[in-house]
Amino acid sequence: MTRILVPYHLDEHLPDLDVPFPADEVVTVDMPDTDIWGRLSWLHGHVAEAVERADSPVVMTGDCTVAAGVLTGLQRRGIDPAIVWFDAHGDVQTLETTASGYIGGMALRFLLGYGRSLVGDRLGMRPVPEDRVVLVDARDLDPPEVEYLAGAAIQRQPVAEVAPPDGPIYLHIDLDVADAGDIPGLRYPVTGGPGITEVAAAIRKVVDTGRVAAVLVGCVWHPGHGGAEAVRPHLEAILPPA
Repeated sequence: MTRILVPYHLDEHLPDLDVPFPADEVVTVDMPDTDIWGRLSWLHGHVAEAVERADSPVVMTGDCTVAAGVLTGLQRRGIDPAIVWFDAHGDVQTLETTASGYIGGMALRFLLGYGRSLVGDRLGMRPVPEDRVVLVDARDLDPPEVEYLAGAAIQRQPVAEVAPPDGPIYLHIDLDVADAGDIPGLRYPVTGGPGITEVAAAIRKVVDTGRVAAVLVGCVWHPGHGGAEAVRPHLEAILPPA
């Protein structure tokens, strides 16, 4: 697996991002003087290029919206994957429903085709059908997300019962899916979740299908708190280096 570091949170460069593995490649860009959507599209376009040429890419980043670049890179290689999305949050907000305005809370919704003029069309990204998405252990949902998911074809599964979909898979691992007590320094901690050992077992179940085309590891913790050290022993055997 080729480990690619994208040290950003949205368009903010995080040179001290604490990650569990050394990187084979680092993606950084000179951000254009434009709006947030232009900056994100510029960054995600470079991520797509890195993913397109990589062997079994594992992308480490501080931001779930980087998923748009990962998906686009796979599609450019002729792969149209299903998505297995581990996250304590739904990430299916829209500009119309969000109370906070936080773009990271829309990351999965972009992959489903929302806001195409903002993200998808700029990258040439094709939407993934809802019924090709598995959302794992999303337990911290705002009311608009609850309403959307109730009527969507997205499959919702707990960590202990993950059933990978058919075909190639984009595996998205936002590590705040684990209980906040297991990973120190999380940016958006959520309690009441599975332990990191249980999360790792579910990730292995997906990887062991042999059908994972790319992985994103969301290193969603503040540096200096030991987040990377807490998850490293659970992930290093599952996501080995090239």
